[in-house]
Amino acid sequence: MALRVLIVDDEPLARQELQYLLESAGDVEVLGVGSNGIEAVDLIRTHKPDVVFLDVQMPGLDGFGVLKRLIEKKMRLPQVVFATAYDQYAVRAFEVNAVDYLLKPFDRARVGRTLEKARARVPAVEGNGESATAAKLDALLRLVEESQSPKAGTGKVVVKTQNRLLLVDQKEICFAAIEGGAISVTTGSVEGQSNCRTLEELGDQLDPETFWRAHRSYLVNIHHIREVVPWFKSSYQLRMDDPKKTEIPVSRTQTKRLRELFNL
Repeated sequence: MALRVLIVDDEPLARQELQYLLESAGDVEVLGVGSNGIEAVDLIRTHKPDVVFLDVQMPGLDGFGVLKRLIEKKMRLPQVVFATAYDQYAVRAFEVNAVDYLLKPFDRARVGRTLEKARARVPAVEGNGESATAAKLDALLRLVEESQSPKAGTGKVVVKTQNRLLLVDQKEICFAAIEGGAISVTTGSVEGQSNCRTLEELGDQLDPETFWRAHRSYLVNIHHIREVVPWFKSSYQLRMDDPKKTEIPVSRTQTKRLRELFNL
């Protein structure tokens, strides 16, 4: 029987390349293609694939977040192959030997070896091995969280930009914003995305004396506020010192805190 697979990656070219390699390998049926973690969960629920080729770094719900969601919902777990441009996850995360991973750009021979490994494991998952797979994935997630998550006080935050993962000193961050489930981070020289799923999660990594939740959608570094602009009905906006001079609203509930900060 053909191996039934899904592909989920936020980069169109990566999706197309991987789909071509999988379909040309023979005995592989691509059931569907997704571009983000939410689509991944829905596709897995609908198609119940043998294998999911899952991008690690995606805005909003990343690859590891997808696995967490599957485990939380007690859904059937397929074999998972992580696809990533970065191999820093491999050394510790894949010691549990529960999944495989592919480095971008994809290599035909490497994809072939991954398919062989997946075919060998599928019967175990369909039999009595699913609970063991879930336990290994759970252990994998714990290892990844320990190795990936920057700890509060380290001064560094991971920012993804142009297929690179940059370690940015938190004092360089002007502000972070959330829109459509994705968190963007802006500094004086870099704009990119955080792997955090919420502003609260990002805020836990940052100095609470420096970063202030001025609005439900914005977390600002008070040292990068260039101007406080009076707005309608006793409200305010903050003009930041990033190159675009971004203007950020202050929610009414945070107006008192703003006055306290700057003695307005």
